[in-house]
Amino acid sequence: MDPEDTEQLAAEVRGKTVSGWDLLQIATGTGLAAYVVWAGILMPGFRRVPLKLQVPYVPASAKQLENVMLLLEGRSGKLVDLGSGDGRIVLEAYRQGFRPSVGYELNPWLLRLSSYRAWKAGCYGKVSYRREDLWKVDLSDCANVTVFLAPSVLQLLERKLLTELPEEARVVAGRYPLPNWTPTSTAGDGPNQAWAYDLKAVRRARQDKPERSSV
Repeated sequence: MDPEDTEQLAAEVRGKTVSGWDLLQIATGTGLAAYVVWAGILMPGFRRVPLKLQVPYVPASAKQLENVMLLLEGRSGKLVDLGSGDGRIVLEAYRQGFRPSVGYELNPWLLRLSSYRAWKAGCYGKVSYRREDLWKVDLSDCANVTVFLAPSVLQLLERKLLTELPEEARVVAGRYPLPNWTPTSTAGDGPNQAWAYDLKAVRRARQDKPERSSV
């Protein structure tokens, strides 16, 4: 089947009420089950982002979420989750007292899921999920930033965070550490590990590095 035809099929599936049996027949008859999932749920947000900056959606586990919140313990103020997926980190941050608690996500389906989760938790209208490109968001007023992103984009993200975040900000990375920064603290291990980075310490380390290399 031609790729354009498969996209059209996916669009038709998204635009109609399709029973489980109908969907199974479509998938069985065309061999496109995986493609329909990709085109209908994950692809819409990706079309607006350059290929090298695209990040696949993988939800945070309960333990990963716990470790992220542990590294934010005792902090307050605005929290932003870059690539917020189904919204679980934003929702938990709100429960822990972060105000405002904001998620940035391009995928409309994941944004709808986030809103549903917020409504179900009694937090609809109290948390914010915005359909914006995380690479274009201004982070200059963010005290706390969480990221669960792919290793391929983390070095680029470091530059953005270093340029925009205020001195008192803390960044917490889950699943993969920021490649060139030294963490202030960590929580958990293996795939559940999270890393905390304080911008003041990161900037100081960068300033000290040339001096040490010249000695």
